[in-house]
Amino acid sequence: MNLLAIETSTEACSVALVHGDEVIARSEIAPRRHAELVLPMANGLLAEAGLGRHALDAIAVGRGPGAFTGVRLGISLAQGMALALDRPVVTVSSLAALALEAPEDDAAILAVIDARMGEIYAASYRRDDNGGLVSLDDERVCTAESLALPKADAWHVVGTGWATYAEVLGHRLTGALHSSNGACFPQAEHVAELAVREFRAGHALAPELALPVYLRDKVALTLAEQGR
Repeated sequence: MNLLAIETSTEACSVALVHGDEVIARSEIAPRRHAELVLPMANGLLAEAGLGRHALDAIAVGRGPGAFTGVRLGISLAQGMALALDRPVVTVSSLAALALEAPEDDAAILAVIDARMGEIYAASYRRDDNGGLVSLDDERVCTAESLALPKADAWHVVGTGWATYAEVLGHRLTGALHSSNGACFPQAEHVAELAVREFRAGHALAPELALPVYLRDKVALTLAEQGR
């Protein structure tokens, strides 16, 4: 199959193309430049693979959570491309895509994104026998201090939330910390990997049904809150 994936929910802007058994991707840490980078990245990948847009079977996108502007941009682009091509959209959790940055073993994975305003986006996973992911809890937005995790003997932690709240999160783990990486972001190649599974399972959506996941509806602190 041919599938184009977009991930713009964090500082990282990335696009990936599944072409048969091959996956090619481009990624750049580029805060506030996603809008100017995504389409040239996509066109470059299609040209590299020798494909036209109408050869695509589906468009995949990281649906969030993450930065409001980035999540909206990714969903809007995926919807627009899918509508123009009359193709379905596959939405993938940006936290699940982030979890695939962790080492491949039996340890539980905490995917955690710095949500700003003193909060984090978080979800826990474990790899299944086929290389996919099993959710251990729900995606949520909360403070690092209030994060409650399921029982696990060992943990990998990935994402910018660890870079900001490593000490606090370390105390929230319910088992040994096997690895941590606070410098990784959700990537389109992992969105593509999960989207192929979803597409083959029949979970593709009509473009208008592809919706963002924000987890919270407040994007800024008031002046009083900033002072506190």
